[in-house]
Amino acid sequence: MAKAGRRPGQTETREQILAAARGLFAEHGFDATTIRAIAAEAGVNPALIHHFFGAKDQVFVAALALPVNPVDVIGKALEGPRAQVGERLTRFFLSVWGNEDSRQPFLALLRSIASNENAARMMREFLHRTVIRPIAAELGISELAMSATSSHLVGIAMLRYVVRVEPLASASDDEVVATVAPVIQHYFD
Repeated sequence: MAKAGRRPGQTETREQILAAARGLFAEHGFDATTIRAIAAEAGVNPALIHHFFGAKDQVFVAALALPVNPVDVIGKALEGPRAQVGERLTRFFLSVWGNEDSRQPFLALLRSIASNENAARMMREFLHRTVIRPIAAELGISELAMSATSSHLVGIAMLRYVVRVEPLASASDDEVVATVAPVIQHYFD
């Protein structure tokens, strides 16, 4: 068992925890990886992981260097009138993908999950537990509807930012929102 208390070298310790988490998430997936297992692999006390990151989903976000915290996605989707969920979610999604700095980690992640079943399983478990299930439950919709919403938005991102299909690629965010948000809203109504 790891010693209690903090280790010297906050940055090194944090990076050791992230390295351990990356390895365990890749090997075992999101669901089967525990904070205790990450702590044991990194040689630290589980409390130190909670100190640096909080819950397991936050360790995952940090380990994969995701530019967006799923809690923010849920917050953006749920704050405000229900009749505008589709617009808020679409705008938020476009703002993340439209930013070059936040788009790069997502592109790397998409490439990984497209070519590696372990990466795909890990992401599938994570998205289901931290985005799809909570939003579906909060809005009282089926997980299938929330999965369809996610697939629709990812498809938009792929065609707009990766393949760059015109006129979608050069359309303003407002034009895309006007076209796409009503369809996304349909999933929530």
